[in-house]
Amino acid sequence: MKTSRRSALKTAAALASVSLFTRSKVRAAEGGDFYVAKNGRINQSLVTWNFRPLTIPELAKLSVKFGVKSVELIGPEHWPMLKELGLKCAIAGSHGFAKGFAQPEQHAECLKVLEQRIEQCAAHGVPSVISFSGFRKGLTVDDATKNTIAGLKKIAPFAEKHKVTVALEMLNSKVNVEMKGHPDYFCDNMDVSVDILKAVGSPYVKVLFDIYHVQIMHGDVISRLRKYAPYIAHYHTAGNPGRNEIDATQEINYPPIMRAIAETKYTGYVGQEFIPVRDTVKSINESVQLCDV
Repeated sequence: MKTSRRSALKTAAALASVSLFTRSKVRAAEGGDFYVAKNGRINQSLVTWNFRPLTIPELAKLSVKFGVKSVELIGPEHWPMLKELGLKCAIAGSHGFAKGFAQPEQHAECLKVLEQRIEQCAAHGVPSVISFSGFRKGLTVDDATKNTIAGLKKIAPFAEKHKVTVALEMLNSKVNVEMKGHPDYFCDNMDVSVDILKAVGSPYVKVLFDIYHVQIMHGDVISRLRKYAPYIAHYHTAGNPGRNEIDATQEINYPPIMRAIAETKYTGYVGQEFIPVRDTVKSINESVQLCDV
């Protein structure tokens, strides 16, 4: 018990130290030299879970300083604060990736969460909400496909009525590291994911094109985003391997990808979702510059 308590205290102290250090960087950024997005071809957004211990208000302030237009995947309680700062929430969270439309017994719960969030999005001008297929759990691809189509067809009329897009995220199933991959996740293939969207047949049910996950499962990122441009609601970034910074230490060349996105006349948002291993604030600012093509 003593060892456990000592360990817990050390962990808490370490986290507090990291938090204080990171927040000092936020204060430095507020008064120092940093890159401000200026080209306007890519609407950038910050995801929040991956930049902890920075808080949502701190990320919002950095967004304003760096010329980022959105902070995303946060709840409605934060949306008024974003509005006051002149920011958007590009995409709202919903039922989480552990549950989804591949499993019929999870449809009711997912639909309930999505309907509530869609109503909130419509009332606050949030253009889209994330959704997931969930896991196969022994289902055949055909059965999981049929189930996912059926579930999305149930939510499509509600999304159309409120003019809020449901964005089905494709995730990689190869990497068996928490929050870097999701073994057994059903929608792990962009081609299959788009086939599902075609079967649903709604302009308000599209795909979340996560560049990191697509790179792992397919590669050929630019060709795919061009091919599937009409079906893409949102983009996410991260470096591969590792889901870390999108700099020269990893294999994905982001500036050409951003230019290709802009060339498709995409007007949505690109969310920065990498997990920084260096100075968080500096890494965010560098990623903003890389994507401001």
